[in-house]
Amino acid sequence: MELRHERIVVETSRYRITGDLTLPREGYRSRLSEYLNHGDVAFLALTDVEIVPLEGMGAAPERRPFVAVAVRHVEVAYPHEQG
Repeated sequence: MELRHERIVVETSRYRITGDLTLPREGYRSRLSEYLNHGDVAFLALTDVEIVPLEGMGAAPERRPFVAVAVRHVEVAYPHEQG
């Protein structure tokens, strides 16, 4: 199966987390919405991660090579747009 990395942003009640999610290049669960809505996914495995607290948005992001985010804590998720 060919894979691709999609840069996404997820928000929990306390953090905005930006990182790369590995998805299939095409087909089943290749879109973020399909991946999140699939019942057997408990965690989002993100790489090259930036974490910013929602309170104190002026703070420098904390960087981590890997973070697992529990899907049950995700309030908002969307593809990251390069700006």
